[in-house]
Amino acid sequence: METNEILRNQIFEIIKNQLKDNNPPETKITLDRLRDQGFDDSQARQMIGQCISVELFQIMKTSEPYNNARYIKNLEKLPKEPFE
Repeated sequence: METNEILRNQIFEIIKNQLKDNNPPETKITLDRLRDQGFDDSQARQMIGQCISVELFQIMKTSEPYNNARYIKNLEKLPKEPFE
């Protein structure tokens, strides 16, 4: 299994856990909003995964802790790509 596929699976596992735990609740709100906008479940989860990827990249790049406010802000911007 390639590294990218392993990372992708881990990101989808994070999404699954966020939805199951409703933490943060904005993940479920975003999933529902994107579905209402016509995106299928897979597309919506991929977009949410981009927001998680932004957070992971920031953590690795700067060694700063996870920033929930930035994550939520990026979720709220979807379907525009998260760049912050």
